[in-house]
Amino acid sequence: MAKRTVEVGPTFEGWQAAARALLQEGVAPAEVTWREVLRGVSEAPLLAAAAAAAPASARVPRQFLELARQAAAAADPTRWALLYEILWRLVHERRDLLADSGDPQVRRLNALATARAPASADTAEPPGAGAFIPPGATLEQLRAASARCQGCDLFRHATQTVFGRGPAEARIVLVGEQAGDQEDRKGAPFVGPAGEVLDRALVEVGLDRQRVYVTNVVKHFKFTERGGRRIHETPRAPEITACRPWLEAELEVIRPAVLGVLGATAARVIIGPEFRLLRQHGQLISTRWSPKTIATIHPSAVLRGEGDAEQARLYAMLCDDLRLMIAA
Repeated sequence: MAKRTVEVGPTFEGWQAAARALLQEGVAPAEVTWREVLRGVSEAPLLAAAAAAAPASARVPRQFLELARQAAAAADPTRWALLYEILWRLVHERRDLLADSGDPQVRRLNALATARAPASADTAEPPGAGAFIPPGATLEQLRAASARCQGCDLFRHATQTVFGRGPAEARIVLVGEQAGDQEDRKGAPFVGPAGEVLDRALVEVGLDRQRVYVTNVVKHFKFTERGGRRIHETPRAPEITACRPWLEAELEVIRPAVLGVLGATAARVIIGPEFRLLRQHGQLISTRWSPKTIATIHPSAVLRGEGDAEQARLYAMLCDDLRLMIAA
C-alpha cells in the first residue's frame, strides 16, 4: 500500500486535527509520511475533513495531550510521526502505555516534551523569574515583586500575575498547575470552577481555606483564544523552569509541614518526572520542600469526569487525599 503524505503546519493544533482524521479513517502509522510545511500551506483539505468528521470516540489520557503539546514545540522534524505512533498505540494497544518508562517511544516523547526549541537570533532569552525576586523577601514583598515579573513570555498576554494566597504560617500548602481564566481576571488562585470544587472539598473534610496557603507552579495564565473564549494550555517545560523560582521562594518562606500537590504537572515539578499520579496519589513522600508531601488529582479533573458516577469517584479521591494531608 502506498503511503499517504500528510502535510501539517508547525503547531500542535494542526497535527491534532490531522491525527483525528487519520484515526477516524483507521490509517495506521506505517501508512503515513508526515511533512511539516509553513502554517496554512496544504493543511486545508485534511483540516476540513477533520472538521467534517464526527468527534473522535476514542479518548486518550490527558497526560498524553499535555506531553504532545509540549513535544510539538520541539525542533525535531520526526516529532509528528512519533506522536501519531504513540496515539495509535494508546487507542489500539494499551491505554496505560505512558506508565511504561522503559518503552523507547515513551522515553523519546518525554525527552521531546522537555526539550527547548532553539531561540531565534534576534530574540532575547527571557531572564526567568529569579531576576525579579528580591533576596530575603517576605511573602508580601514577593507578591508585590511578582506583579512586575517578565521572566517568560506568558506575561505578554496574561492580565496579571496570579501569586499565592494564604497565611505565611500555614501548616498546609496546596500547589496547582497554573492560573486559569477566572484567576487571571481576578488575580487570585483557585477562584474559578476548579476552585469551587476545591472549596467544597475543603469544607467537607473540615479544612478552613483561610488557614491554607494556595498557589500554582506557573503564575501567569497560558491560553489559546478560540471562538471568543480563552482555552487553557498546559505550560511547557521552559515556562515552568522560568517561573519555578517564585514557587521555591514561597515555600522557602512558609516551610510547610505538609505540601499538597494538585495534579500531574505540579507533581512532576515537585516530586519528579517518574511520579505517576493515579498510581501513587495519597502516598506520603519526602521532598526538598516538606518531609510530608502528598499528591492528589487537580480539582479540575473532577469537572472533566465522564458522567455523575465518574465525577463522584474523582471527588471522593480528592477528599480522601485531603484528609490524609490533614492527618499527616
